[in-house]
Amino acid sequence: MKPGVEAELLAARYLQQHGLTMVQANFRCRFGEIDLILRDGKTLVFAEVRQRSRSDFGGALASIDHHKQQRIILAAQFYLSSLQQVPTCRFDALLLDASGNIEWIKNAFEA
Repeated sequence: MKPGVEAELLAARYLQQHGLTMVQANFRCRFGEIDLILRDGKTLVFAEVRQRSRSDFGGALASIDHHKQQRIILAAQFYLSSLQQVPTCRFDALLLDASGNIEWIKNAFEA
């Protein structure tokens, strides 16, 4: 299994253990990809999963730069356009280190 896929599975399991419900994994459209889409109560959560083996160059969080955020936001807007009602949404980041420790950042960035 590829490391990225394994990281996404670990992150999905982690979030489900914290009460979120999986809606969709690996949503892709012409604008980009969203790793995980979940529900946290009435809130729709678009989660970006990042795993870095080293902390050089700012680590996993720094890899979610402005350009990457814009691609995620566009993909989320495309996803939301298919819904009849647009729920409250947020963008979370799940950062995994080489040991498999997970840092969950709610509202990692805003649209």
